Amino acid sequence: MALRPQPLPALNHGMALLPPTRSPGSAGTPPGPEPVMVRLRLIGQMEAWTLTSESVLPTGRKTRALLAILALSLPRSVLRGRLAEMLWSRRPEEQARASLRQEIHRLLEALEPVGGQILAISRDHLSLRPGVVWVDVEEVLKASTAKPAALSLLDGDLLEDLDGVDPSFDAWLAGERERLRDRARALAESLLIEKSDPVDVIPAAQQLLGIDRTHEGAWRALMKAYAARGERGMAIQAFERCRAVLADLLDAQPSEETQRLLAEIRAAGPVIPPPRPQEPRQEPRPEPRSTRNAEARETRAERTNNLPRGGARIGVLPLQMNGTSEEEAHLSTGLADEITSALARFRWMFVVSSGSLARFAAGSRDETAIRRNFNIDFLLDGTVLRTGGRLRISLRLLDLRAGNQIVWDRRFDRDSDDLLTLQDDIAAEVVAQIDPEILLIEAQRVTSRPPQDPTAYDLVLRAIPLIARLEKPLFMQAGDLLRQATAQEPDYAASHAWLAFWQMFLVGQGWADEPAEVMSDAGRLAERAILLDPQDAKALTIAGHVRAFLHHQMRQALTLHQRALTLNPNLAMAWALSAGTYTYLGDFVEAEKRMARYKKLSPLDPHAFFYDGISIYTALLQHDYERAAQIGLDVTEMNTSFSSTLKPYLAALGHLGRQQECEPALARLMAIQPDFSIAAFIAGSPFEREQDLACVVDGLRLAGVQES
Repeated sequence: MALRPQPLPALNHGMALLPPTRSPGSAGTPPGPEPVMVRLRLIGQMEAWTLTSESVLPTGRKTRALLAILALSLPRSVLRGRLAEMLWSRRPEEQARASLRQEIHRLLEALEPVGGQILAISRDHLSLRPGVVWVDVEEVLKASTAKPAALSLLDGDLLEDLDGVDPSFDAWLAGERERLRDRARALAESLLIEKSDPVDVIPAAQQLLGIDRTHEGAWRALMKAYAARGERGMAIQAFERCRAVLADLLDAQPSEETQRLLAEIRAAGPVIPPPRPQEPRQEPRPEPRSTRNAEARETRAERTNNLPRGGARIGVLPLQMNGTSEEEAHLSTGLADEITSALARFRWMFVVSSGSLARFAAGSRDETAIRRNFNIDFLLDGTVLRTGGRLRISLRLLDLRAGNQIVWDRRFDRDSDDLLTLQDDIAAEVVAQIDPEILLIEAQRVTSRPPQDPTAYDLVLRAIPLIARLEKPLFMQAGDLLRQATAQEPDYAASHAWLAFWQMFLVGQGWADEPAEVMSDAGRLAERAILLDPQDAKALTIAGHVRAFLHHQMRQALTLHQRALTLNPNLAMAWALSAGTYTYLGDFVEAEKRMARYKKLSPLDPHAFFYDGISIYTALLQHDYERAAQIGLDVTEMNTSFSSTLKPYLAALGHLGRQQECEPALARLMAIQPDFSIAAFIAGSPFEREQDLACVVDGLRLAGVQES
């Protein structure tokens, strides 16, 4: 979860522009006297969320289409006859109006928590009340060169999951998509025209290409900017990408103007940029504000005036290429860009774009100079090597504050027939694995310092390793640290989420004096965390597990887990915890699919002792007792103080009749949780199906657990 609430980078998931609550004059908030009650995402796959992260998206496509029409018509109302014609153009008018009445009823049902407050319904018209609904499209249409941040919302097609609703609706939707694209393209073009420094031109051109990949003017601007910076190879790669895009989308070749520019760049040979003026050497400052406006803007922290006081700073270098073909050359920057974008979804990190580091990749790759220029803590570097018909990608993470020590490394051997899929897969695994590694390194660094005037961020970092150790005195100390963090900064989402996480373990370990009170408080803290930062994927998935494990609200839990995975599909924790919810529901196929995804993303996760316990249950509840016992043996050895994995392991051993193995496992469990009994397990069981609960209980009885 986030270690400070902060907006996502400009070219990432646009939901970062959503305000958790409306305050007068705040950016990204619709005008009007009423507070925002619902957030509508129409770009990409449609989403509708209340401020407490409760999904109110209708299930039916026609109902969604009705809501979308009303949202895109704001602040105007829409005639009922017009709505009936758009959604049922092939039916007689009377039938179409009857169908519309049914869909209005379904829409009110979906919006039940807020429907009466956001919908205005009359005899002839329907509308959404202005000011109480935030719509991403409206933000894009209102953007200007002075305030262009909303362009980051345009990360997909408008209502991409609603094609084919009705021919009339499809025609209307095509027009709305063109209107939105034209507005965004015109604004991105204006922003590009304003740039003159090549360092500024590159991100501006890339933003325009994100909106219109076939925009040759943007491709030429990118080529010129790279050439002006002395990066002739990058300029040529930009041309090759342009040629591939035009051939794929338009079945066309680059224009003569673009080809002439390529010839000029090739003829000019390597460009040597003018030397920079020598400046006195200074020690890195905590918050650099470079007057060369590109580098300073690349860290997420410096995109807002409310700078977080903590968080690791990470940079990704374009990879070194060895023996690769011209077609594969773009992997150098493509994979680095993909990893950078994926890292930016982890809310507690500050990510420097790979484009800003490109000049170091082309030169000496001097880690000391990179740290001095960008003030980053960790640097991801690597190589791409062709070996026969396969590519070998080797990556390593350097801790620049520890003398460039290698703290993580991984090698990927892949076929080269689908380079885009290769980029996506590797980026997903890389970020999922280095996120917990960096978090633990940061925690160790903070813990090694004297605890003088710690920030809430420092207190959270000190608590995290103590939670995982599950030694009761240290575990209780972690709770004190987290309570101190929430009191010190009441608006800090991460401390609330981690404290809810801690309380979940407190109940699970049987260490809570008042379990009902702790469970209620954990729910309150989890709700508070996602209210403070609705875009924090880790806080959302923790809230989901609290709902499932402590409160047995499985459907609400699944909604929160899915929201977390929408925000960050590479969050291993969310895949594992959502697998737990499906296990409680008895859907073992989906649970195992999600566990497999978690293991692929993070096969050596530092918290595997917690997540892998879910696999013991999925095997046990399918009556595969041998597999459950084997997984249990492996998992319980990862952390001998975790009682939640001992319980299904014991049940599996009980079903197998292995009494000699049951005895030491039961002794370990009772040492952790002396009052554990069959009755206590039943009272706190999250399993929804009676046969699943009976399976575990029967196994525990056979293993020798007392009834009460």
